[in-house]
Amino acid sequence: MDQIDFTKANGLVPVVIQDNRTLQVLMVGYMNEEALIKTKKDRKVTFFSRSKSRLWTKGETSGNYLNVVEISADCDNDSILIKAIPSGPTCHTGSTSCFGEETSKGFIYNLEHIINQRISNDTEESYTNRLYKKGINKVAQKVGEEAVELVIESKDNDIDLFKNEAADLLYHFLILLKAKNTDLQSIEEVLKMRHEVKK
Repeated sequence: MDQIDFTKANGLVPVVIQDNRTLQVLMVGYMNEEALIKTKKDRKVTFFSRSKSRLWTKGETSGNYLNVVEISADCDNDSILIKAIPSGPTCHTGSTSCFGEETSKGFIYNLEHIINQRISNDTEESYTNRLYKKGINKVAQKVGEEAVELVIESKDNDIDLFKNEAADLLYHFLILLKAKNTDLQSIEEVLKMRHEVKK
């Protein structure tokens, strides 16, 4: 990240916080240079509170920290984008986002994270973990079964059943990706490269 220009707005720059998994915009705040240094050091988002005239770490009271994954500047080096993993709701209202968005877009990345957690934690009561432990052949077989069920359902006119079968396939596909030691972002990268080649 290039040197941020704090001179344009009396020592403050706007900061957009984005969920690293879903890419949902969570909130906007302001940082001075000291807040940016503390954010980089602690890996928790710290703003400069204009109302309190002091540094303010998001979550210092609620525990709902914004854990930093990546910090980048815009093309003019006078605003910041931070991708973070929230510890809980970002908004003081209890909403995921301060913009009131409660959307299912991007949830598949949250689901991938949940799947990975249940496998890593060896959660015994978890269907996900039990299937994963049966090995690649069983996981692949289940993906095949769900794909066939989706094809069969696509020939009928019940859209709700079709959506449920599609969801089942996606869910089991994520387990298969885990079993193959890869992830959804890697598959997206393949699709992106294919698209760029065809431009």
